[in-house]
Amino acid sequence: MADFVTKSTVRSATRKLGTPFASKAAMNTIITDIITDNPWECTSYTSGGETLAPVQKTSEYYTGKVVYENVEGKNVGQISIKAGTAAGFDTLVSTILANTALESSMGGTGSHDSSGDNFSVTLKCHTETGELYNVRFGREEIALSSFEADSIMTTIETWADEIPALA
Repeated sequence: MADFVTKSTVRSATRKLGTPFASKAAMNTIITDIITDNPWECTSYTSGGETLAPVQKTSEYYTGKVVYENVEGKNVGQISIKAGTAAGFDTLVSTILANTALESSMGGTGSHDSSGDNFSVTLKCHTETGELYNVRFGREEIALSSFEADSIMTTIETWADEIPALA
């Protein structure tokens, strides 16, 4: 019977941020810069007959909550929010906060508790050698996954060392 033979070693690594991103906007500024400026020198490639960008956003999510407090400052309710885009999240928060019937039925005044917000954006990158890898940005860490070449981690680590928010 034949044995499986290892063809590659796919690895992952994480970088814990010294200070979590203060907001989704702070994280998304960095994401936009990566997609626009391509600091990792990723390359476009063809898949399924379509030419794909060197750096692509493959997933994102944003979670948080609106809390309701009565006149004594006691928490009387909360609504959890999850959205697939930053704009969608903002729309949900403002829609919930504007809903007076909801506020009345909760028995308190609503407010967005942003201290508990969480968010994540994953980017897919393609190297000139044909390797695809992912970089996931979360509120508290950056995760590099599905890479083989040491040069990929070195490139991203060197880049991250230059960004004060990623220290």
